[in-house]
Amino acid sequence: MRIAVMGTGGIGGYFGGYLARENDVTFIARDDHLAAIRKNGLRVVSTETDLHIDPAVVTDDPGTLEPMDIVLFCVKLYDTLFAADTIAPIVGPDTRVLT
Repeated sequence: MRIAVMGTGGIGGYFGGYLARENDVTFIARDDHLAAIRKNGLRVVSTETDLHIDPAVVTDDPGTLEPMDIVLFCVKLYDTLFAADTIAPIVGPDTRVLT
């Protein structure tokens, strides 16, 4: 299953990281998160089980991707409109967007 995570912070990183163990996951991030994931992979530290996805597929430009099966939409309220416009290229007729 092809999954994109829009907003790779606390929520998107957590769920996307666990999904990446068994699925094709692309993380969409920006600024410091983008640089850190490119350099070190995605690390999730939790009270239950830690994980490290390295290498992690990450981009700041969803326009370079094909439509996804699922998009996890994990952005803060003030980024919602910008993020919704940004994911348009990866939302096809059969894509499910989960918030």
